[in-house]
Amino acid sequence: MMCGIVDLGSNTIRLSIYQYEGERFRLLLNQKTMAGLAGYVQNGALSGSGILVACRVLSSYRALLNNFSVSEMHVFATASLRNISNTGEAVEAIRDVTGVTVEVLDGETEAALSFKGAVLPGGVPTGLLADIGGGSVELVSYRDMAITSARSLPMGSLSLYTRFVDGLFPTPEERRAIRTCVSAGLDRVRTEGLTCRHLCGVGGTVRAVSKLAVDVFSKDPESRILTAGEIHALYKRLKKGGKDTLRQILHTAPDRVHTLLPGLLLLNTVVKAYGVETVSASSTGVREGYLMDRVLGR
Repeated sequence: MMCGIVDLGSNTIRLSIYQYEGERFRLLLNQKTMAGLAGYVQNGALSGSGILVACRVLSSYRALLNNFSVSEMHVFATASLRNISNTGEAVEAIRDVTGVTVEVLDGETEAALSFKGAVLPGGVPTGLLADIGGGSVELVSYRDMAITSARSLPMGSLSLYTRFVDGLFPTPEERRAIRTCVSAGLDRVRTEGLTCRHLCGVGGTVRAVSKLAVDVFSKDPESRILTAGEIHALYKRLKKGGKDTLRQILHTAPDRVHTLLPGLLLLNTVVKAYGVETVSASSTGVREGYLMDRVLGR
């Protein structure tokens, strides 16, 4: 059997098509649209224009699935619809226009599904998971493959950019404001004295940073492991802004030219706060966790 899983995120909307039988599955196709829904939030509410953007993307994904004769389509939303004041109105409007029902995940559920999709299939048994999205970051600490805490903070690469940055790249003052905001959020949810040597990184920001490290440090193209030192060095290299930074990002992650630096700053702050030594960029995450939990029932 086949199904489509759609992640309606704050920065990107992603469709993954899976073939599954029993508890086994494999990814057949990935489709990504840079919708930037967080940029359509006005006075805390997702605007009509933002809702229409979501409707257009979902309708195009439904048509794509029809071309593959896939009738099963599951759609969930994260911070894009969770962290707005008109969640119910947006979900109803999307259903009326497209016929698609969107499940809005709360922060702890999103964190747990990210853990299930990224760590349980064979990750490091004890550590920290950080799922950095456009509008939120989910933090899951775990020991011996069991979750010890799961939290979600309403800050992500795009929402930090939208809130704090006026130009293409953040100024020193804007970077300080971002760092202060992130540190304050981490202080609210972090267990006193908790350290994790390894971090499993989930989401487009972490994957982009991993690609950037391959390019900057001439690493093996298949490498997905980053050291804390490499992450800090990338941040120091990019925070200057200007043409060199623009050139570097356009070469490796052009669709994240404005959000990569805020996302990298967030990642670097998390790494420092938890005493992380190594980061692995996971190729799986919340969509696989959703598939395993909601569709396969495991």
